[in-house]
Amino acid sequence: MADRVRVRELDDDEGRRLVRIIRRGTGSVVTWRRAQMILLSAQGMPVPKIAEVSFTSADRVRDVIHNFNADGFDSLYPKYAGGRPKKFTLPERREIKKIAKSAPVEHDLPFSTWSLTKLTEFLVAEGWSTTSATKVCACCSARRVSPFKK
Repeated sequence: MADRVRVRELDDDEGRRLVRIIRRGTGSVVTWRRAQMILLSAQGMPVPKIAEVSFTSADRVRDVIHNFNADGFDSLYPKYAGGRPKKFTLPERREIKKIAKSAPVEHDLPFSTWSLTKLTEFLVAEGWSTTSATKVCACCSARRVSPFKK
């Protein structure tokens, strides 16, 4: 059987900071709930009981404790950023347009015209993220219109 999961030993300042996060009541609910899990673990409460008190699964409690042990207070704050994907800025659009209008031979490539796949692979090789390059080319093929126009 695996060892019981517990938060690392906390010093007085860390304990006060956790209590302050919990008592403050403002800010992210996610941060508040994670701080509560850590404080309950520091007080010796077992994982299944923490899960019951915080209305979540025992696996989630274990993940929060492991993350806190590894990263400290940074792990309490959510890092997700949902919503619509970012749009291309004007300088990014100009750069992609310049590459798409140029001949592949100018970039020492052995073909004469760009295909969407070749343009995507080239953009990724040039340091663009795979998502950005794919989005540009998907926009091209879905609309049958060049996304490189202003």
